[in-house]
Amino acid sequence: QVKLVESGGGLVEPGGSLRLACSASVNIDAISYMGWWRQPAGELREFVASIDRDGEVKSAGSVRGRFTISRDDAKSTGYLQMTNLKSEDTAVYLCYVQVKFGTTSSVIWGQGTQVTVSA
Repeated sequence: QVKLVESGGGLVEPGGSLRLACSASVNIDAISYMGWWRQPAGELREFVASIDRDGEVKSAGSVRGRFTISRDDAKSTGYLQMTNLKSEDTAVYLCYVQVKFGTTSSVIWGQGTQVTVSA
């Protein structure tokens, strides 16, 4: 069973930075893509960013230029570097990966980590 472990959330002032990490308990070769969604309190979940096995990145317009997604294949770990954080970035950030074994694909979610941007 594939598991994800997230880390790096916390409280930061507006304009500050945080880096989230998402480690998968599976060989990187099985991961088609990985990324993050976020869910502000009382709101719907929204896409943040993703990166595929070829390194192609997609990101939401609201974070483009401020957030950078990357991956360390040797560690089966993805990173979300967040800079110039704003109060509207406050949310639970959920990491996910799509894994493929043979012809079967599935999406695995992490437990979520809280990011709070406040003075």
